[in-house]
Amino acid sequence: MKKILLLLLIFVSGCTGVVAQQFDYGKIVPHPRLLLPEGGEEAIRKAIAEYPPLATVHQRIMELCDRTLTEPPVERIKEGKRLLAISRIALKRIYYLSYAYRMTGDRKYALRAEQEMLAVSRFTDWNPTHFLDVGEMVMALAIGYDWLYDSLQPDTRRVVREAIIAKGFDAAKNTRHAWFYTAKNNWNSVCNSGLAYGALALFEEIPEVSKGIIEKCMETNPKAMVGYGPDGGYPEGFGYWGYGTSFQVMLIAALESAFGTDNGLSQAPGFMESARFMQYMTAPGGDCFCFSDSPVEAECNMMMFWFAGKAKDLSLLWIERQYLDRPDMPFAEDRLLPSLMVFCSQLDLKNIGKPKKNFWFSRGDTPVFIYRGGWDSKEDTYLGVKGGSPSTSHAHMDAGSFIFERDGVRWAMDLGMQSYITLESKGVDLWNMSQNGQRWEVFRLSNIAHNTLTINGERHLVKSNAPITRTFESKKQKGAEVDLSSVFANSVKKAVRTVILDQKDHLEVTDQLETGDKEAAVSWIMVTPAEAKITGKNRMELTKDGQQMLLTVDAGMEVEMKTWSNVPPHEYDFRNPGTIRVGFETVIPANRAAQLKVRLIPLK
Repeated sequence: MKKILLLLLIFVSGCTGVVAQQFDYGKIVPHPRLLLPEGGEEAIRKAIAEYPPLATVHQRIMELCDRTLTEPPVERIKEGKRLLAISRIALKRIYYLSYAYRMTGDRKYALRAEQEMLAVSRFTDWNPTHFLDVGEMVMALAIGYDWLYDSLQPDTRRVVREAIIAKGFDAAKNTRHAWFYTAKNNWNSVCNSGLAYGALALFEEIPEVSKGIIEKCMETNPKAMVGYGPDGGYPEGFGYWGYGTSFQVMLIAALESAFGTDNGLSQAPGFMESARFMQYMTAPGGDCFCFSDSPVEAECNMMMFWFAGKAKDLSLLWIERQYLDRPDMPFAEDRLLPSLMVFCSQLDLKNIGKPKKNFWFSRGDTPVFIYRGGWDSKEDTYLGVKGGSPSTSHAHMDAGSFIFERDGVRWAMDLGMQSYITLESKGVDLWNMSQNGQRWEVFRLSNIAHNTLTINGERHLVKSNAPITRTFESKKQKGAEVDLSSVFANSVKKAVRTVILDQKDHLEVTDQLETGDKEAAVSWIMVTPAEAKITGKNRMELTKDGQQMLLTVDAGMEVEMKTWSNVPPHEYDFRNPGTIRVGFETVIPANRAAQLKVRLIPLK
């Protein structure tokens, strides 16, 4: 029996990538133990002196701290069902001010951070019904408590400690609110990370409670790590990698700084590889492959610096290096910006080389193929193709969609996400992801607003899953094949899409469809920022930034070339200025196999 249990334990540990063992709590590092040990400030100063772009980042932090000195502390003001905006302001202020104090020794920063900490500690609660708000608030107070420990008044430490326990730890005992423990998405990473920070900060005062929080984190956090498997694709896309993975890294880095180990969390299948996924998700023109709920514009992800150090691979920073040269560069999750300084202090940023490969393919819940023609020019060719399911966290109905850039123009685009508050405030039931849920009536989330097929005017099937079944990684063919059959199971017997670039980087999108006993009305749609003009049978010309692209259709039946406005049907939808949809419509008779081939060819 003991042997069976041991084998079972090894099997479970291997599945999650996490070793089932406890930390050596007797060897926890003294304050400050979160991320930056005592004396670590000198390494940051040295990095700033050796790599000038870091001086700009440091100055950005200090300027916000100086502005904060004259501003009142945050108040408990909810926005819809969320207190999250306030939690994020508090985290940004406390983290930045704590950094400023440690870097300068000037007590004005510590005193202002203490004022902020007392203000949020006296809130009635941190909105546990939306536990992300609690997670980020606990992290804020934990960093301030740990980094400013010796400068805080004893009564302040008491007030903050009691707040973390009552409004954080005790709130997490309510399983209705703390459902994140069973989640497989970013909620798990963010909330577990925040609570673990609180436990690490308060360890001396409440060791048994802290151990319980940390051990529950280690028990439940691997559920979130499964999403990175098997090979690094992040199912929620670019934007939520920036959120969920930032807090996942914060958790791992804090465990390492406090105990010298993360007990295997970072070795979960695909986790370390996900940094390369993010690198390929950024296109040459500066926007990202923005599938699911993601903004369009790419941002500097400071956690890439942690990955580069952990993997000992500075090529992961090829794009981030370029970002640091821009004083106005937006940072993903910028309230965590001091972390960049901490991680960079351990790297030699003078020797960053470019990535060696031009292709990326990941399987997992949201399979993605990327081809990037080069790493030096904004005019490099870029193709991104995705499969997946609308049932994935934060997903859209976009299986089979693609992004295409050539010569500095994004010819095929994604409109990106719409902010939640703009929909929730108007009564949209945004999180009803059932087949008939209102979520799919939001224009930007529906299949009719993505570069994919719509058949018989129907929604994609929520319970479907479209795998990438083949990839092409040669000079003659770059692209992927996606099996969309389950997406259209109510309409056709078979649907397979192949999206490739030929040797000249001309785009070809081929859809193989087979109908059953009913005919199928097919809409082929591509979203574009270009102007479009139908110039003949089965052809139209696209014009953007002085360049032209010819779009042609080859089909065995009549097709009607079309352009559609992106003015959405509902008052709650975002407007989409400067964009249209182009493509065609056709009808495939019953019991017929058909091939629809679209080509995009530059007109010189």
